[in-house]
Amino acid sequence: MPTSIPPLPLVLYEKQVRLALEEDLGRAGDITTDAIIDSEEHSNAHFVARQDGVIAGLDLAALTFSLLDTNARLNKTAADGACVRSGDLIATVTGTTRALLMGERTALNFLGRLCGIATATAEMVSAVAAYETDIVCTRKTTPGHRILEKYAVRVGGGINHRFGLDDAMLIKDNHVIAAGGIVPALQRARAAVGHLVKIEIEVDTLDQLDNVLRLHPNGADVVMLDNFSAAEVKEAVKRINGRLLTEISGGITLSSVAELAAAGADLISSGALTHSVKTLDIGLDFD
Repeated sequence: MPTSIPPLPLVLYEKQVRLALEEDLGRAGDITTDAIIDSEEHSNAHFVARQDGVIAGLDLAALTFSLLDTNARLNKTAADGACVRSGDLIATVTGTTRALLMGERTALNFLGRLCGIATATAEMVSAVAAYETDIVCTRKTTPGHRILEKYAVRVGGGINHRFGLDDAMLIKDNHVIAAGGIVPALQRARAAVGHLVKIEIEVDTLDQLDNVLRLHPNGADVVMLDNFSAAEVKEAVKRINGRLLTEISGGITLSSVAELAAAGADLISSGALTHSVKTLDIGLDFD
């Protein structure tokens, strides 16, 4: 289910908003708006949902306008984490007409993208609500926007996998091949890891899982079952018997996620939540 979480600190998204505005305004600013709108003119505009969904990213929209007009104000009607219906008012923004027109597309790009991620996450979380399984995102994010997109996942009720290569060990299939096998890969990882760093390893078969289990408790903390069928997941969970956290990954869809959750894994990770999500349709309508 969608959830209310603390807002992101400004320092974590100000650079992204500034870069987006710089990209759009280019070398000469908004030559259309500057030509036809008086600099002293003020307007009100309303963010309106054109689809059902979950809201995320309103603070980025607010910052977009305040960077263009320090007196601009965005008044929220729906907070991040709120479920809205098509036609619902989300927020009202007031400021110079030039600022509202210059920032319109940037604000909608951020808002629509993050709402889309939150909505897709909420749908997947709802699909597994009957099971003790968490929905997890991945590192398959838009370059430079990972913090924002992982925030939207949390707003949608999901949880975050690692943020980068430096906050947890994840031994993938290519690591295993390069290291010469599962056992040497895990032994080297365990020898190097600090006491606060978790180790996860990906397996493609039940035989590989057995090799991981032989090293317990001196090997992995988490095992990723990659592209396992529901029957294979059930067998894997039986063999693991609570000794490791289990994660399912690979081709996860809304239609398949409930069956996989029913097989008993702790986590299901989906790259689709961020790499191929559909933007939620939101409009900005002037009075």
